[in-house]
Amino acid sequence: MAASGKFTVLARQLSTSSVAAQLVKPPVQVFGLEGRYACALYSAASKTKALDAVEKDLKGLQKEMRSDPKMRDLLRDPTTKRNVKAAALKDVASKVNFNAATGNLLTLLAENGRLGRLDGIINAYSLIMAAERGEVVCEVKTAKPMDDAQRKQLENALKAFLKPSQTIQLTAKVDPALIGGMVVSIGDKYVDMSVASKIKKYTDIITSPI
Repeated sequence: MAASGKFTVLARQLSTSSVAAQLVKPPVQVFGLEGRYACALYSAASKTKALDAVEKDLKGLQKEMRSDPKMRDLLRDPTTKRNVKAAALKDVASKVNFNAATGNLLTLLAENGRLGRLDGIINAYSLIMAAERGEVVCEVKTAKPMDDAQRKQLENALKAFLKPSQTIQLTAKVDPALIGGMVVSIGDKYVDMSVASKIKKYTDIITSPI
């Protein structure tokens, strides 16, 4: 079965209604295996009007994963049998009253041996939900922290790429390895304006055979 067909089946399995399994297209493209799972989850949650509930579930789960070593080990340990993981996650989902689509996703990931991808799936779903609200997620990496004036100037520059109905959700990170300049990811676009990338480019040119 083709990949798109498999994820249509996945969307049907995640859905708790009898609505046709036609995938509901997300407002933004997300890529990779994590993106395909996130799209299938979005489709299922959209059909049952549970988009916000699923997002709340996933954010709480991600917070728990990052703060609880036992849960993190359970999800990542390759020696734990898939059916044991599935049963444990099904029990967790029922106890914390997760939405059915969230619980079904966790069970499917456990059965398919994909729980190690959960964090990436949650991030992909969050990106889709940000777009659903008209937010454009932007991540900026600089070698040194930006001051308020620099951040404001950057936000104003990035707004020129947005539609009138959209707002920007900016996250700033520091990476000294960049040396200078910045790396910008906005939506599905990526621009590397760092000094480190320029140095690599020139080094590659200098060291390449004539």
